[in-house]
Amino acid sequence: MRVVGENIKVDVYPTFTAIKMAQDQGLDLVEISPNADPPVCKIIDYSKFKYEQKKKQKEIKSNALKTVVKEIRFGPNTEEHDFNFKLKHALNFLKEGSKVKAYVHFAGRSIVYKERGEILLLKFAQALEEVGKVEQMPHLEGKRMFMQITPKGKK
Repeated sequence: MRVVGENIKVDVYPTFTAIKMAQDQGLDLVEISPNADPPVCKIIDYSKFKYEQKKKQKEIKSNALKTVVKEIRFGPNTEEHDFNFKLKHALNFLKEGSKVKAYVHFAGRSIVYKERGEILLLKFAQALEEVGKVEQMPHLEGKRMFMQITPKGKK
């Protein structure tokens, strides 16, 4: 196997010799590339290596963009003023970069007005057309009709 590391002459050594070299330095022999011909091993402190890998993963995860979903609730008989008020909030959410999940909640017998809910959500999507795009068209789940809107790409 080919052995690499600090204070080592890079060369091909038998397995036993490579293990002995690692033990003499008080370090570990770690297989880096098993598919190479010959396989490549590195003499390093394995626990330190694992710690640094974990640290890199944590940093990558912290830099990842977290998506926030804001919910806006309507009723099937939502009036114009309430609609505009909620529309203004949705505009702010989308400008911040959050997704908006709008839904119409049908309480009791109001479930017979499904088409009102769908019209309301489509009107809502049309009003937000400039800042967001519909990710999921209105669909009914139980007593709620959902629609999801994502912000358009930032310029």
